[in-house]
Amino acid sequence: MKTERVKNQFLLAMPNLLMAGDYFRDTITYVCDHNDKGAMGIVVNRPLKLTLADVLQQLELPNTADVEAVVLEGGPVQRNAAIILHSDDVRVEKSVAVGDGLSLTAEIDLLAAIGRGEGPSRFVVALGYAGWGSGQLEGELEANTWLTCRGSKALIFDVPFDERLDTAAKTLGIDISLMSGQSGNA
Repeated sequence: MKTERVKNQFLLAMPNLLMAGDYFRDTITYVCDHNDKGAMGIVVNRPLKLTLADVLQQLELPNTADVEAVVLEGGPVQRNAAIILHSDDVRVEKSVAVGDGLSLTAEIDLLAAIGRGEGPSRFVVALGYAGWGSGQLEGELEANTWLTCRGSKALIFDVPFDERLDTAAKTLGIDISLMSGQSGNA
């Protein structure tokens, strides 16, 4: 069975197939790219105790816009890399369109523009990302490790972090808090 690509969709961690302590437990991940070489996404419901102002200061970038946005823990890969998921109204040379009016950028130029108040109108900054090798995410999807649902800018930018997983699950008609931690086969 061939698994569909899930770019521009959310992955909701299934509680029944993830072991306690698993990195992705209780997460919602926005898939930015999914192709034959693998997949890449950003966990969008794990805020750090770090603001964008802290990051700008550490990188010695301007913060004339007084940016206090919370930074996300985007995933277990390259945790020191700042990745910006943003509206595509402002882009830099290496911005990559991911769909639905969103772009992904890891360029310091965009962080500097945000600090100057010249950045995109909507953005989240994450440290790190989630990554899967060729065929890995497809295998996890076939094993029902993840629920998938359509990506949503409103969920990424407007829903409080602690409500994002439940909000996405409800678009599927599911109350994720009622899902069992047990699994089986019929």
